[in-house]
Parts: sequence; C-alpha cells; structure tokens
Amino acid sequence: MAFSRLLLCLASFIACAVAAPRVVPDGWSIHRRADPDATLPLKFTLAQSNIHNLDAYLLDVADPKSPNYGKHWTPAKVADTFRPSKETVDTVHSWLVNDAGIDVQKIRLSKNGDALHLDLTVAEAEDLLGAEYFVYRHSDDGMTHVGCHQGYTLPEHVSKHVDFVWPTTYLGSTSFVRRDAEVSSVPGFGRVSGAPKIPVDDVSALAAEGCDTSVTLDCLRGLYKYDYTPVSGDNNSVAVAEFSIEVYRPADLDMFFNTYAPDQVGHIPETISIAGGDPTAGGDLGESTLDIELVMGLLGSKQNLSLYQIGDAASTSVFLDPLLGAVDGSYCEAEGVSSQNLTDCGNKPTVNVVSISYHFNPDVTDPTISPIVQRECTEIGKLSLTGMTFIASSGDGGVGYSQSGFCQLANGTLQAGNPKGAFLGQLPASCPYVTAVGATSVATNKTVDDPEIATTRFASGGGFSNNFPRPSWQDDAVTNYLTNFGPNYADNIFNRSGRAYPDVAANGWPLVIAESGQFVKSGGTSASAPIFAAVITAVNDARIAAGKSPVGWINPALYSSDFAKAYNDVTNGTNPGCSTQGFNAAPGWDPVTGLGTPNFPELLAAFLALP
Repeated sequence: MAFSRLLLCLASFIACAVAAPRVVPDGWSIHRRADPDATLPLKFTLAQSNIHNLDAYLLDVADPKSPNYGKHWTPAKVADTFRPSKETVDTVHSWLVNDAGIDVQKIRLSKNGDALHLDLTVAEAEDLLGAEYFVYRHSDDGMTHVGCHQGYTLPEHVSKHVDFVWPTTYLGSTSFVRRDAEVSSVPGFGRVSGAPKIPVDDVSALAAEGCDTSVTLDCLRGLYKYDYTPVSGDNNSVAVAEFSIEVYRPADLDMFFNTYAPDQVGHIPETISIAGGDPTAGGDLGESTLDIELVMGLLGSKQNLSLYQIGDAASTSVFLDPLLGAVDGSYCEAEGVSSQNLTDCGNKPTVNVVSISYHFNPDVTDPTISPIVQRECTEIGKLSLTGMTFIASSGDGGVGYSQSGFCQLANGTLQAGNPKGAFLGQLPASCPYVTAVGATSVATNKTVDDPEIATTRFASGGGFSNNFPRPSWQDDAVTNYLTNFGPNYADNIFNRSGRAYPDVAANGWPLVIAESGQFVKSGGTSASAPIFAAVITAVNDARIAAGKSPVGWINPALYSSDFAKAYNDVTNGTNPGCSTQGFNAAPGWDPVTGLGTPNFPELLAAFLALP
C-alpha cells in the first residue's frame, strides 16, 4: 500500500515542510533548547520501490481466484523488490553532499540500501532541516527526547524520496505499558483487555455450569465444532507476542493443563527473547497467561508454541518496531524512528501465525505518527508476502480507543471517558494486512448450539480506519452493512471509506484460566485473538500435511464467496462508545463481530480446497 507522506508544500518549487507547526504533543513539555554542539545521529528513511504494487503482489498470492495462490515470496525477493531505487539513494545523497555541503565521509548507507545515516551537531541539523531542536520531557515518567515538534523542511525534489527523518517530530511512546486500571489523559500502548477478572473458588463445580457462565476449552470446541489434532509437528509454527512486563508462570500453566489438557502438563512455550524480554521476570501474569493457555490448550501437545517476549529495553521504541525489526533485518535498518534503540535486528525466527493482543496507538491522522504506523502496516504486508499471518484483537473500547474510551473532540484533541465525539480506531487492528478479531459471548441461558452475541461485559472494538482506505476485498461486505444496517451518524463521526474492522470474532467472555495460583474468569478481545490464531494454526497444519503452503494473509479469502459457509453469523449486540450505541451487529459482516465466529469444519474445508 502506498502511504501518504503528509507533506505540506510551503513553496512547491523550493521545499516541503513535514508536520506543520503544532503544539507540543500531549504529555510532553519543552524542557530546554537542545545543545547546539551536541551530536545528533540523523537517519533518512528512504522511500521504498514498488510499494504502490504491494496490494497487487499480495493479492496474487492471497486471492483464492489467483493461479498463484499460496506461492509466497522468499524474504530475499521481498527485500530486493522494495529496496529504494538507485535514483532515490543518489538524489538524497547528492543533496546532502552537493547542496548542503555535508562531508561525504559522514554519510553511511545501510547495508540493505534502505536508509542514509549521518552524525551532525544539533546546529548543523537545524540548518540542514530548517528546524529548531528541543529537549522534551514527559510528565509521567520524566523520559526525555530530542526532537523538533514544529516540523522540518526538505527540498521538494528530495522529499518524494524520503519517508521521514529521525529524530524529528515523533517524541516516543508516552508509557510503554498502560495498566488496565489506569485512565490517562494520554493514549498509548497497552493491553487490550478491559474485561474483569472473577475468582473461581471451586473449578470442579464449573462442570455443572453452562458455557454462558463459564467458558472452558470444551465450550470453545463445541461453539466452533473444533476437533483437530495437529500432525505436522515442527513443520508448523505459531507465536503469541507479549510486551514488557506481561509474563507467565509455568506453575499456572500446569494448574490449567492438569484440569483441562493433562497431556500438556510440564510443557511451556519456546521463548524468543526480543530487546531483553524475559518471561520469568516479575510482572503482570494476566495477558501472557491467557494467551498461552488458550493457544496451547486448543492445539494440544503435538503443536509447539513460540513466545515473542519483547522486553523493557524496547520501551523507547515505536509500537511494533521491536518485533518487526527482530524478524526482518531490512526493516530494522530502514526504520526511521526507533532503530537506534532496537537491540535485535533480523536475528529472530519468523512463524506462520502470530497473535497480538495489544493496542499501540489510536487510529487518528497525525503528521507525527501517521507515516510511522503506515510504514509499520506496510511492513506487516511485506512479511505477509512470505506466508505469515498476523492476527490482532480489535480492542475493548467499542467505537472509542482502548478501555479508557478515548474519542476525538471537535477541536481535534483526544479525551478519555467516552465523551461525545468522533470514533477512534485502534492499531494494529485497523491495518488491512492484519486479521482483526472481535469478541462474542454465549447469551444467558443459551448453549453452544445457539448463536452467540456480541459480548456485553465490555464493548468489543470495531469501526473504520482514519489512516487506511477500505480495501477492495471488503467492499461488498461493508457496503452491504452501511447501506442496509448502518447507523445514521453525522459524516464526521466515522470514516465510511476507511478500512473496516474487525474481520471475524471469537468468544471473549467469561473464559476460565489459571492465573497467580488460582482459577479466574477472564477475557477480552485479547482472548478472542489467540483463540482464532489457534484455529488458523490448525488450518495451516492440515494444509502442510496435504503438501500445501501455510495460508499467509487470509483477509481476501475470508471475505470471498468461497468462505460464505465458514462462519457462525452474529446478529445481536452493539459496541457502544463516544456517547453512542456504536454499531449494531447485523446479518453478514458488521463492525462489531466482523464476518462472525469460525465454523471450523467449513473453514478448514474452504482452505484445503485452495491450491
């Protein structure tokens, strides 16, 4: 997907300004002017070649009607195809040397040809970029960052070859992990789960309860007709991604498995540490425990689970960069915001399916953030070309952002507490190369044989992106919803032409897990995502056993007519937020539960029917 560079031309034949003058971002304040003699490591992230063809390349391997379905690219072919052109490198290099008078010895091209590095003094950088650099301090944790919030300028003939320059307008994550109980004036990274946790005194008594009050692995198997034992062994792979202090304890896994999956007792996931991530360190046991127990419990002992554990060392990085950089060295070297802080670069293994139960930023257009999240989404698309499937939770804030309920006021600011205002999507769920998963529940006094409803314990996230346009593969489904079932909100409440999500749904409440030495009822779309990830991992296992490729990017297939029978349609419920009832669940796709929950036999048959 070609992405906007968000450039405002000051004088079309002279220069373009990146990020027009603006106030200091929320949570930050100017501490002082940057020392003019201090060294500033600048990085010019170069525009990629062929990026406008990314969707076409992806559809060639992911559209069920394509003769090349499943013929995924090698990482080398991906890197070569999107490497910046010689013209791009030469144009930026020539400007630096011949026009700006930079010593050629100071300029270094990354080994993959994706970025130009140079160390200048702050005074030299200000002269080069027409910017004013400051040292900023964050009010929450005192973190400091050097940047120029009022933007910078590049000559027009150079700007089209540069995605962005680091460090400049982006001031870093405000707080790497937002606890569920926090309500902050600054939206940022956090766990998705807004569901409560209810202790279970006697887990044996749950056997007499229905799946409307306690969801066990057997409930999930009954809901989705999921009955599968993996046979491909190490040829198949799946991972859950956990960040910062979200960790697990093997004793909790054994407690859970002893009751619900005895053959898994003693099993733990294989840790893939990124940025010093350590799952044995002290921290919050909620998210990682939930993800691991659900995926391992559903897949069984014949499928290994990997754990991408991203540590606090990545706390000054941007969103998904530590994970993306760790599995793709070309991205790590090209990334223009936080690669100075990335400790792992292309040295970690990829997997077929990765489940992400976190939110990283509201999907709002912002000249300091939009180019970054668009670049990250593009990277997810490039990795999908190699056969990876990215699955993410859609959020627990309904049509607002995160469980704190951020909405966008008329003056453009974001405010928590679900005030009246424009709806806010959630990243990475709104990236079109991610499969976003909403949450459902079994209705009161109903069974696994009855249709589920959109969960009412929290508002399942869903809506329309402000950063990504609606892809062609979901046009029919979304148009049907907007025409026949869509609410009559004002045009400025949500972006009707944006990428719509979630794509699918799975149960999100009340799931029984073992955590901190006791059984609890928990959930959130942070549970729905790993459940659906387990389902797709089983599909991959069956395809690999049949001599076929993993499914890779699944969204075009999910929306195709070949998969019309692959879902249990959810038509009851809403996802309130921003002082509204949000959207309504409806027949077919809707922005609450997507296409519906998986009907595993039909989903498996549809994928096995593809080449």
